Amino acid sequence: MAKYSKLEVFQAMKETGVIPVFFHSDIEVCKAVVKSCYEGGIRVFEFVNRGDFAHEVFGELNKYAIENLPGMILGAGSIVEEATTALYIQLGANFIVSPLLNENMAKICNRRKVMWSPGCGTISEINKAQELGSDLVKCFPASEVGGPSFVKAVKAPMPWTDIMPTGGVNTSKENLEKWFAAGVTCVGMGSALFPKDIMANKDWNALTQMVKQLMSDIKAVRK
Repeated sequence: MAKYSKLEVFQAMKETGVIPVFFHSDIEVCKAVVKSCYEGGIRVFEFVNRGDFAHEVFGELNKYAIENLPGMILGAGSIVEEATTALYIQLGANFIVSPLLNENMAKICNRRKVMWSPGCGTISEINKAQELGSDLVKCFPASEVGGPSFVKAVKAPMPWTDIMPTGGVNTSKENLEKWFAAGVTCVGMGSALFPKDIMANKDWNALTQMVKQLMSDIKAVRK
């Protein structure tokens, strides 16, 4: 069962400004990464459903976060159908993120009052997602559907829309400024937040410092 309500998750996403998107099959690496993000100031983390036994890793990681990282909200991403949605909710996922729009997933999440962010690439998909109860839509793949200009275009006729672009977002201040100026609520960030050298060397202190700088830059571009 989710520890945090839909409202608490949404507020944390909005306040944090960035949601790490990460997967690793080694639970110890996952714990170290989540802890580094937490120490850097991030309070929402998306674990990607990728690879065999990913749900087992998530279950252990969520227990770790609950016991050791107060306030850290874990959810599951890259979910594409209702069965896997239900599985992750049973493991305590506080939110579900999908690369696509699946109405059956909406029903599962709404029934359990779990936040659901479907992937949308058109204004009609975004409208449908909102009809189905999505508070925050995922713009995906963000760089391919128009980038910041797409977000700006959507916000013009639908200013109430909360958007999280994923795909095409990186840690540079210039890139972040373009997205937030366009009106995004937060951004999803994968490989750009986890450089190969840091991961290969398991330099978790460097990752923490990188996250701190990222949080500082997001705060600056939001002013």
